[in-house]
Amino acid sequence: MIKNVLMELLLPFLGTSLGAGCVFFLKDAMNPLIQRALTGFAAGVMVAASVWSLLVPAMEQAADMGRWAFIPAVVGFWLGILFLLALDRTIPHLHQSGGPPEGPHTQLRRTTMLVLAVTLHNIPEGMAVGVVLAGWMAGNGAITAAATLALSIGIAIQNFPEGAVIAIPLHGEGVGKSRAFLYGVLSGAAEPLAAVLAIWAAGLILPALPYLLSFAAGAMVYVVVEELIPESSAGRHSNLGTLFFAVGFTIMLALDVALG
Repeated sequence: MIKNVLMELLLPFLGTSLGAGCVFFLKDAMNPLIQRALTGFAAGVMVAASVWSLLVPAMEQAADMGRWAFIPAVVGFWLGILFLLALDRTIPHLHQSGGPPEGPHTQLRRTTMLVLAVTLHNIPEGMAVGVVLAGWMAGNGAITAAATLALSIGIAIQNFPEGAVIAIPLHGEGVGKSRAFLYGVLSGAAEPLAAVLAIWAAGLILPALPYLLSFAAGAMVYVVVEELIPESSAGRHSNLGTLFFAVGFTIMLALDVALG
């Protein structure tokens, strides 16, 4: 069990690191159309994971509440939204699509704020993996080993373009390739850390697992709506981001059904 847990904790981090490694093979800045496509893909994976890997299991585990089984999902979802809203307001960061920095005023460099934006994005993904793993480790019948693996693989797949989207633009702004790669890897390190914290928290309050699952879903949806969807449609009009959102959504849906 420990071997499987470690593998699934590190898979998303590996995806980010491999994606960041693309900076060594691409000479120029990333084409804006490709960046939109990759961002849309990541958004699709996150939305599908939020629904089938988190919200649906949360309601299944609250089935003994009858017609009120939606309450843990609704409460946890809103707590996740508000948690990310609080982080969004308190951590200075800068989105890839440009615009003024968000959060409190700071003297941090632009590259640092770009990395903080991706790190902020990675926290709910790590929480999602950690909470699902905690449910499986506790012997919860609604969460299978295959379901935890499906979520971890899905997050790792969407993290690959995410790592590229942070490292390649950083290099385009004048950061050396090795340092851009390091920044991409460091942004991904937030995921296993958040996952371990989520496992610890779920172990303390296991009866609250449905709330924690939907909390992670709310946090992920906040990132999608506040950051990924605007970035996938920024600049000149294109349907590419929307189409790749659908690709990411269906891949994650297929993974969840086939493996879960």
